[in-house]
Amino acid sequence: MSKGKVLMAMSGGIDSTVAALMLHKQGYEVVGITMKTWDYATSGGDTGKGKKETGCCNLDSFNDARQAAVQHGFPHFILDIREEFGDFVIENFVDEYIAGRTPNPCVMCNTHIKWRALLKRADAMNCDFIATGHYAQVHQHTNGRYFISKGLDDTKDQSYALWGLQQDLLKRTLLPLGTYHKTEIRQMAHDFGYPELAKKNESYEICFVPDNDYRGFLKRRVDGLEEKVAGGNFVDTKGNILGQHKGYPFYTVGQRKGLDIALGKPAFVTKILPESNTVVLGDEADLNQTTMNVTGINWMKYDGVTDGMEAVTKIRYKDKGALSQLFASDKGISVRFFENVKGVAPGQSAVFYEGNDVIGGGVIQRDTETITFSK
Repeated sequence: MSKGKVLMAMSGGIDSTVAALMLHKQGYEVVGITMKTWDYATSGGDTGKGKKETGCCNLDSFNDARQAAVQHGFPHFILDIREEFGDFVIENFVDEYIAGRTPNPCVMCNTHIKWRALLKRADAMNCDFIATGHYAQVHQHTNGRYFISKGLDDTKDQSYALWGLQQDLLKRTLLPLGTYHKTEIRQMAHDFGYPELAKKNESYEICFVPDNDYRGFLKRRVDGLEEKVAGGNFVDTKGNILGQHKGYPFYTVGQRKGLDIALGKPAFVTKILPESNTVVLGDEADLNQTTMNVTGINWMKYDGVTDGMEAVTKIRYKDKGALSQLFASDKGISVRFFENVKGVAPGQSAVFYEGNDVIGGGVIQRDTETITFSK
């Protein structure tokens, strides 16, 4: 007897393919779906000699996903969501850089596009569940709320990128890979008869920036951007002018390489001030801070925060996290760290953990501290 009907997001890569076959073997009625979010032809980037579209949006990936579905006897569809994806994810990506922040497009896509698109089609196909190949787990608390927990494989854990999923999405989400290590998934690919999947390169770049050059993408996307922002000043933390930069959207907080300025010592981007087209440089120690503000909160394990609640807060995907306290504020959450954290970048996600469980998350906001410029 079927365990239920599940709409499985299949990119054509090893993780989603093995996840689909696992569910099929476990007795679920699987329907595969591959979402086309972007096509390389419209990005205008240079991916190198002979290199075509990458990641989840190329013809080879579509064919690989369909072939696995056909061979195991379950249906597969291709869903074109380029318009939905472009209107929100790409515009947000551009707008955030123009606002002097560093966006996280994968989080935005998961939160607002991918899961919503899956759920919409799942309802149309009378599917009970939706599923993906993410390395994370879904649990239900005794209070009735659903939440994400870290995947068993620390090196592949993707819980950070899923903090925005709301309760109606989580309660219908299956994440088959959450309790496995990547090495086990590679072995399963062999066992299912797909040894070539275990050798397939994984894609880490942003899907709509296949050449990994976000600066070039911004220039192509925004007419006249380079001319509008060129000639701004690098300043130190006291406001003294150090030289000129190429335009504030082309820098990120914490950046050290590619500044093209010689100061006789290492320099780091500590602030970006779009209002004055200014990039502030400082020493590595100037990246340290003990507080930050987070807005756009989505709560998972609990339906809110008790002032002073302790949590381990991650400020970037590969961050190990730092012990902190959370306090409610007018616009979101004020986070106070017990020790310095380095390189807090506005626009990035802050995700709050209790052990392995995601309490919630939000978007880091700009510090309101001002810089007094030298004349």
